[in-house]
Amino acid sequence: MTRLTGTALRVTIFIGENDTWHHKPLFSEIVHRAHRAGLAGASVFRGVEGFGASSLIHTSRILSLSEDLPVAIVIVDTEDRVRAFLPELDELVGQGLVILDDCEVVRYVGRGNRESA
Repeated sequence: MTRLTGTALRVTIFIGENDTWHHKPLFSEIVHRAHRAGLAGASVFRGVEGFGASSLIHTSRILSLSEDLPVAIVIVDTEDRVRAFLPELDELVGQGLVILDDCEVVRYVGRGNRESA
């Protein structure tokens, strides 16, 4: 069981929903590689509207022609483990934004491992 408390590093990857890696969703490939690398966890969040380096606005509004909505993948683990994973992101993310933030983990408990209060 992975334990993580205290100082950590958060990596957030912003890509498009339609970005792919070998005909599979890129966000899925990133999550699966993070899992194989033994990182503490990864989550994918779908945006409702946004723009990036292309300056094209992508939105979920019904009259919009855009369907390539923004996606954010968030991974948190120790600094060493996150930095060791960065070469994977260099390989996978051709267009997008990858940011690193220092953070503090105050609680990290998996399902079925709840501690009594």
